[in-house]
Amino acid sequence: MRVTYCLLIVAITSQHAANADDPPTHDFDLSHPHPVTNPQSQLMLRGAWVPDDPHTIDFDQLPKVPAEYALISDVRGDRSQPPRESTAQHADHESGGVNQHNYLVHHDGEFWAMWSDGPGVEDRVGQRVKFARSPNGLQWSEPQFLTPPPPNSGPDSPHYGTRNADGFRYISRGFWQREGELLALASLDEADGFFGPSLDLHAFQLEPDGTWKDLGVVFDNTINNFPPKKIVSGQWMMSRRTWDYKKSGVHFLVGGTTGIDQWESFPVLGSGSELAAEEPLWWALPDGELVALFRDNRKSGYIYRSFSTDSGRTWSRPVQTNFPDATSKIHGLRLTDGRYVLVSNPRPRKRDPMTISLSDDGKVFHTMAYLVGGRRIDYPHVLEHNNHLLIAFSGAKQTVEVLKVRISDLEGLSNAYVK
Repeated sequence: MRVTYCLLIVAITSQHAANADDPPTHDFDLSHPHPVTNPQSQLMLRGAWVPDDPHTIDFDQLPKVPAEYALISDVRGDRSQPPRESTAQHADHESGGVNQHNYLVHHDGEFWAMWSDGPGVEDRVGQRVKFARSPNGLQWSEPQFLTPPPPNSGPDSPHYGTRNADGFRYISRGFWQREGELLALASLDEADGFFGPSLDLHAFQLEPDGTWKDLGVVFDNTINNFPPKKIVSGQWMMSRRTWDYKKSGVHFLVGGTTGIDQWESFPVLGSGSELAAEEPLWWALPDGELVALFRDNRKSGYIYRSFSTDSGRTWSRPVQTNFPDATSKIHGLRLTDGRYVLVSNPRPRKRDPMTISLSDDGKVFHTMAYLVGGRRIDYPHVLEHNNHLLIAFSGAKQTVEVLKVRISDLEGLSNAYVK
């Protein structure tokens, strides 16, 4: 069924700032960014509706995007009140637990979803990866396990469901379509802090019988954020955090062509000092140069940005932009029509609502619209297919849910609030 998340479309104006006569709360460099001539620009959000302090945007009054909805998995103890009316069945019958780290792909005529599924609150001993399949993105199969139990960390382990350095966990890391094969990535490490010293990134290959074969380690001492994508050189690229990334900062891995375990690692200088960089996202600009966006765990409330002009080998020092953020995971991509979309939680200090923003050049966004909210929403992943966007997300880290949005329904929003 088609559900419209509210009907009112409201242009947000600068009247939402505390007082038009007061000086701006923030003094951003709003010159237009350029990877070569102006990588230090802070401009990432611009429009007549954007106040001097972007934190004061009235996020609940953003234009609303119509969407169809499905619930893939639910491990809440009390499911008497589902988060939204769903065309999917309640697929997971365990009481309690965690569902998060959602990823999507369309492969061999089907949609696939994967996510972390474990006991307790988040990333505890015994956590595994699950997957489900769908013909249309709205009716989903019963979830199945993709990974085996972590070593010596199954339900019979004395450490199961705890945070403990003697137990292990898998963390879902996304689908990788490589040479016609479907691979699923998952990190494995000690389930104590973030992350354990034995951290490795593994690949599992989909077999003809529907099972998943562990191909081994893709790169040691690594957790990625999103699966590899091709860059202009023809190589693959993905982000890398090491087990001690809070000191070493973020890296990018480039390679993956001669073998799934053949990569070079390049640091983003300043990602451990200019900010506490988390969960990187990157995309290519129309000219092939690269943009990376970072969540800032120092809780500045803004997204940071860096550029690369040499296929990910070197990066400009990350700069705080004027794009607001709740210190939450983000995801976005370039559409086939050339525009860019970014799905995020822009309200500072609260992962509510989840919004979608539009950009023509991949550097500056001019429109922000409301997708879903009224509760905790996070861990988005976006997939474009057949004139639609499929947007997976987690509800309070206990559900895996999906919105299906017609790209044509974004047309009325495009350029609506540009100066």
